[in-house]
Amino acid sequence: MDRIYGEVGSGKTTLVAKLQGVEEYMKGRGLEYLYFNVHDDDIDDQSRCNAWVLDGDLYHKGLQKFAISLENLEDSLILFVVDLSRPWLALDSLQKWGSVVRDFVDKLRVPPETMRELEHRLTKQFQEYVEPGSDLDAVPQRRNPESDEESVLLPLGENTLTHNLGLPIVVVCTKCDAISTLEKEHDYKDEHLDFIQSHIRRFCLQYGAALLYTSMKENKNLDLLYKYLVHRLYGFPFNSPAQVVEKDSVFIPSGWDNEKKIAILHENFQMVKAEDSFEDVIVKPPVRKFVHEKEVQAEDDQVFLVKLQSLLSKQPPVTAGRPVDPTNRAPTGSPRTTNRSAAANVANVMPMQSGTKKIDPNMKGGQTSEGVLANFFNSLLTKKAGSPGPGGQPAGGGSNTPGTVRKSDL
Repeated sequence: MDRIYGEVGSGKTTLVAKLQGVEEYMKGRGLEYLYFNVHDDDIDDQSRCNAWVLDGDLYHKGLQKFAISLENLEDSLILFVVDLSRPWLALDSLQKWGSVVRDFVDKLRVPPETMRELEHRLTKQFQEYVEPGSDLDAVPQRRNPESDEESVLLPLGENTLTHNLGLPIVVVCTKCDAISTLEKEHDYKDEHLDFIQSHIRRFCLQYGAALLYTSMKENKNLDLLYKYLVHRLYGFPFNSPAQVVEKDSVFIPSGWDNEKKIAILHENFQMVKAEDSFEDVIVKPPVRKFVHEKEVQAEDDQVFLVKLQSLLSKQPPVTAGRPVDPTNRAPTGSPRTTNRSAAANVANVMPMQSGTKKIDPNMKGGQTSEGVLANFFNSLLTKKAGSPGPGGQPAGGGSNTPGTVRKSDL
């Protein structure tokens, strides 16, 4: 039975859904109940592993009593979920949820003999860890090889299992695919990533916890996590060794790590020191401010039509046609309209009249301004062809021009 803790948005529910093989799921609030299937090939039996996910808000920590009790404490496992896309929260999150579980276990008032038995079981498992495939396959890793007594175990390190809750614990760092983003956008170097890993591993040593880097997006280490969980809960065989070479797929089983192995990470430190405060080195980046353009929202159709109706009701009525210009000025039009085009338009709509007509400037009411303008242009078009031009030559060219008839010849 799993108990899962972590910050809001760290991927707790998604992690269990992936273990269950479910793509679409509903996120709850407070205390969620999920499960994943466990199949035993040896006896062809299938069971369900219950998973209780506590909300990331500390307000809901009182709901732990519905998930952990004295009856199921011995069969429980704790998962702490850490969001690697926000590494500046990692250590605070682990310390916070570790304290929450410690306080709750203390309030359970577990009988002292039962608590000592649970603590001894966890210590023994840690000390007797054997690396799969090693030469010490039949001998516990931490057992003294020079001793003939198999029951003699090496003492724990100074900072190892200082917070022994009697419960197996697994720290799962989710969203390890965000490491590349941290390197590109926030200028994280390898030593920053090693610095983060070293502090998380020190926390794991204090609780005797295992450590896994996972990615739900890339399905990285999820199968490994499933096998390790059923190994710790149901005793299934487990043969996967520790992985510390790849920075985004770290796996450290409980019992493998120690202070000397963690110190290997410190050898490449240049800009930071191993004893530096985590909060001073892994700082939350400043929030980028984006200037957003003011959003223009469309007005409601009915409101727009009411405004338009109001504007139209205030305008004066439009009369048909143009008013008559009583003066002798030619009407003006668009600045792009030329006299040539106006003449052509008039010639097309008005009949051609012979002779020359004079425009009476005192004409009123008899003709509209359009008629006056038409007569004016007609008088220009029907001008006498034989009028002498400059130099005594008839207007319009030489006497042999085709289509030209002299009035004297008629």
